[in-house]
Amino acid sequence: MYKKVTERIIKELERIVGQKNMIVDADQMLDYGHDEFSLLDIAHEPDVVVKPYTTEEVENILRLANKEKIPVTPRGGATGLCGGCVPSLGGIVLSLERMNRIIEIDSANQMAVVEAGVTLMDFYRGVEEEGLFFPPHPGDESAMIGGVIATNAGGARAVKYGVIRNYVRGLDVVLPKGTTIHLGGKLMKSSTGYNLLNLMIGSEGTLGIITKAIIQLMPSPQCMRSLIIPYDDLENAIEAVPLLIRRKILPLAVEFIPREVIQITEEFLKKKWPSTLGNTYLLIILDASSEEEMDRLSEVVAEICLEREALDVFIADDPKKQEQVLEIRSQIYEAIKAHTIEILDIVVPRAEIAKHVKRVQEVSQKYGIWLPTFGHAADGNVHTHIMKSRFENGKSVLLSEDEWRTKIDKVREALYQDSKTRGGMISGEHGIGIVKKPYLFYVLDLETIELMKGIKNIFDPQNILNPGKIFD
Repeated sequence: MYKKVTERIIKELERIVGQKNMIVDADQMLDYGHDEFSLLDIAHEPDVVVKPYTTEEVENILRLANKEKIPVTPRGGATGLCGGCVPSLGGIVLSLERMNRIIEIDSANQMAVVEAGVTLMDFYRGVEEEGLFFPPHPGDESAMIGGVIATNAGGARAVKYGVIRNYVRGLDVVLPKGTTIHLGGKLMKSSTGYNLLNLMIGSEGTLGIITKAIIQLMPSPQCMRSLIIPYDDLENAIEAVPLLIRRKILPLAVEFIPREVIQITEEFLKKKWPSTLGNTYLLIILDASSEEEMDRLSEVVAEICLEREALDVFIADDPKKQEQVLEIRSQIYEAIKAHTIEILDIVVPRAEIAKHVKRVQEVSQKYGIWLPTFGHAADGNVHTHIMKSRFENGKSVLLSEDEWRTKIDKVREALYQDSKTRGGMISGEHGIGIVKKPYLFYVLDLETIELMKGIKNIFDPQNILNPGKIFD
């Protein structure tokens, strides 16, 4: 179906980006054959890696690939967890790492214009230097803007401020045939034809390659505070969240975290969490325009949580305490990463979280596999970690490879089926990629999937752009 990358193609690519901006050595290309998904079974080496510097170079690469029918896999920071940037059919990996310029931060319109290869770390820094705020925080700050847009990344702050989609105002997108379309602009609203801008957000690089984005910014919050609230019972913790919202308290973030992963992360970092009480925690992060407002919000949150049988309320009210709390939370994945097979990304109505987590615990017991589960209590995004271990005496005890490999498909199927019965979806923020592709039909009917395939065919009739992702 596809042609091979020949020496002639290599020479043509070299004329486009320059020899120093290409990789053809097999050893050097190893890192471009996978993302953060732990099982390298899905990894696949490209035939060549190219690193364009301009949109025009991206156009020329796609024009060549489309003419020669060579698959092209766009790649950002490769922080994804479901194989979305794996070149599963070989061909060309188009890395956007050199397109890393913050073109403009427009304070008057509170907009930023950035290239797709800008990392979140650099973006946050540039925005903060201008006294502005970009609310979404999907996680790994080495992720690139193009990638977080292509997956419609979310993060814990989505409950108050929404996901990436809520902040994208314009995009430059190179289509597979090598032409660029300019979507949106520095506009707060538009009702001008079909919304192709929103179609591109979350399309996982299958319809076009994002090279530039216009991003909405906000004024910086004056105060931030973290509250750690221990519970014996997860259901009571989850039930506190709608009570907060009914009282018109909309936190920056609300996460539920089991004690077991906090203990492992404390040991990993040699740092202490503020509480040793209970079996599960709510981590509630508030922002406010003044200290007085923050104190009022904190009092209401404490009152509501104690009504729902919270054991106590611990307040990280100075920068050092907040930094330690957020560091422990952010390093949970690193602490358990060595035994992690996959991180599920199920999203359910928030009233269903406790019931879904109870089902996770039942599946864990049935198959004798550890499934630590935590997530965003206010937006229903539940992250179950499928481990290659069981949890015993406070430790992660490794299973044999034969043992965990016989269990992981059954675990996935049971939890995806449970999400479906609760009106959920198999991905809230990570995307589908390769890994979740076999389960798409669990939550989407065949007609919907066929419509998606039709859209793909209109944009990319030769199927050269990130083929094999989302669906076949």
